[in-house]
Amino acid sequence: MGRGKRPATYEDIEALPPGWVGEIIDDELWALPRPAKWHAWVASELGVELGVRFGVGRRGPGGWWFVDEPELHFGRQVLVPDLAGWRYERAPGLIERNDPFFDLAPDWVCEVLSPSTAALDRGRKLWLYHQEGVSHAWLMDPQAHTLEVYRRGARGWRLARYGGEAVVRAEPFDAEPLDLGRLWAPGPTPAPGP
Repeated sequence: MGRGKRPATYEDIEALPPGWVGEIIDDELWALPRPAKWHAWVASELGVELGVRFGVGRRGPGGWWFVDEPELHFGRQVLVPDLAGWRYERAPGLIERNDPFFDLAPDWVCEVLSPSTAALDRGRKLWLYHQEGVSHAWLMDPQAHTLEVYRRGARGWRLARYGGEAVVRAEPFDAEPLDLGRLWAPGPTPAPGP
């Protein structure tokens, strides 16, 4: 933050135009427009895949709360990942409070990378997630068709990379296979015939 510049406050987030997402990182306001369609598609598809298997547990082991774009408050830091998940046993009453934000660090976060957010997501936000005790962070690049899985270690993150159309078992959801090819936005479809 520059000399003489005041620290960002929550009022700065509330003053953003409709459709903008605000985060406060190191007392600086980061204002971002709504994501592109391919970004939203990947986040939505991943939320459905994980939610059905691990959230409500209809086709899998269950045990997780999932929230799209939750507002996380870590002291003065305000972060908004694309997706986040909390294990039931660690956060049994997570959604009982009527607050518009979460102050308990998630067990897992996912950031879907876009050209305007990739540096922030890979840099300061990833470091803050580690500092706050998030055990796993996923970075998904819908243009490069890659998934980076970060597992929290004592001194930093341990990284596993996956890509393309692979079917993977990615922590912390490795109890079930995940078909990456189903997550990427579909290509153009041919026009119907006469």
